[in-house]
Amino acid sequence: MSAPQFTGILAAVVTPLTEDGSAVDAAGVQRQADHIIGGGIHGLVPGGSTGEFTTLTLGERKQVTELYVEAAAGRVPVIAGTGALSTAETVELSVHAQKAGATAVMIVPPFYDAPSYEELLAYFGAVSEAIDIPIMYYNIPSASGVHLTPEQLAKLARETAVSSYKDTGGDFAWLSAVQQQHAEDITTLNGWDTLTFAALASGAKAGVWGTASVIPRLCADLYDALAVRGDLHAGRELWAKIFPICQFLESHNYACGIKTGLDLVGVSAGPTRRPVLPLAPEHRKEFRALLTAAGVETADDPVAA
Repeated sequence: MSAPQFTGILAAVVTPLTEDGSAVDAAGVQRQADHIIGGGIHGLVPGGSTGEFTTLTLGERKQVTELYVEAAAGRVPVIAGTGALSTAETVELSVHAQKAGATAVMIVPPFYDAPSYEELLAYFGAVSEAIDIPIMYYNIPSASGVHLTPEQLAKLARETAVSSYKDTGGDFAWLSAVQQQHAEDITTLNGWDTLTFAALASGAKAGVWGTASVIPRLCADLYDALAVRGDLHAGRELWAKIFPICQFLESHNYACGIKTGLDLVGVSAGPTRRPVLPLAPEHRKEFRALLTAAGVETADDPVAA
């Protein structure tokens, strides 16, 4: 099995839904893919937290993977979120993702009854035996309850098909320890919006970033400035525009914030599923102002209209 070295910004993408939220909107998936890839983003990650995977049926999760792979049409890699509460369901989703053409899978540990480390090794080991594409470990301790040491994460990578990890832990010292001490075992991808500048500047090769779904060109430009050209001055100028947007998104339900942003830039993806409610009008107005301040062209707000 070859393990691709993910580089660039991989957009954590939404699950577009029909107006009543009852079904996946296939045309909306194509619209998202074209908007994001056209903005210079380097990959798509459906089926994660931004994609509201916990509200989707098993069939819908498979459908979303298929639709994004089809919409990407080989232009960029697609890393499908396949984590679930049981090993059997995670294996089923991961096998399906491989057959559908995903480049890799992203797997969050079971997130209700947090597994022990031995159980985690067995869980990822079972998926590794079932598929021939790499696994991205989704580190999100606040949701999973799983807190690994850098050494444990490196061992997980050595003993399974885990080759990279998305870090949504918010602990930059922890990320740095993995990045500096275990780079031979596992590739670091930042997944905490407001740490993006710091992670890229310190050498992270990639990031999985929901904000890239809304403002893909600014996010791609930030990566180019920091990770490709090493231009800190240009990176700081871009970050001054992007950071307030990231800060805003982290202060609200994230998937709802991203879908609101997509409304505001004219690439609507429909509502979030209940129990998540729409952002209040004053927050939509605040978000529009942040986008305008960043130089992002906004569309007529379909909610305000």
